[in-house]
Amino acid sequence: MTTIFWAGDSTVQTNSILTYPQTGIGQVFDRYVKRDEVRIENHARNGRSTKSFLDEGLLMPIYDRMTRGDFLFVQFGHNDEKQDDPARYAAPFGEYSENLERFVNAARNKGAYPVLITPLTRRLWRDPNAPFRHDQHAQAVRETAARLKAALVDLCRMSEELVDAIPEEESRSYYMNLPRGVYPAFPEGLCDNTHLSPKGALAFGGLIARSLHALGGEYAALLFEGYDQWRGEGMR
Repeated sequence: MTTIFWAGDSTVQTNSILTYPQTGIGQVFDRYVKRDEVRIENHARNGRSTKSFLDEGLLMPIYDRMTRGDFLFVQFGHNDEKQDDPARYAAPFGEYSENLERFVNAARNKGAYPVLITPLTRRLWRDPNAPFRHDQHAQAVRETAARLKAALVDLCRMSEELVDAIPEEESRSYYMNLPRGVYPAFPEGLCDNTHLSPKGALAFGGLIARSLHALGGEYAALLFEGYDQWRGEGMR
């Protein structure tokens, strides 16, 4: 059976009931693949960057388990941008690109297919006062994929377009913007425009599926025939 291995951060990770309703894209991506032929193994971890993921040895279990014909999906950027955190910061056109190349090489060494994914947008990406923007790190992914001739999923661009295209309240519901007194893990509610609700994880996962379909060949072959028939907002 073909395995998709995910390496990434909190926008990808599988969450427990203790943080419900927070949901990572890798947690729900099995909705889009042929479940009898493709399995998901999600190694994404909250708070990780390419640098900290590699420094902590988190790629090694993936490398040990990957076999020919598997896929390695790599989605980082949120934490690589944090210049005040030397344990996680990776300069976009320096260490970040070099780290992405290490993921690509690891996959290819095992006969697997690497897929580089630009970082998911934060909902307030157009806010002039936003402390972080994905511009440089997203571009570094694009350039690294082109240089290495690796498959690229431009989730940053697609998710920015989606957030721009839907009503504000709808986009709020894609992220962890929660009312008070509803979710036991967040009794005071939450205003979080980075991490995802189940609805958001499905919507953004659907964008990745569409991009895989457009890539064709072995990438499109991962998807089940009706992968694009969910008609949630942003998936029309």
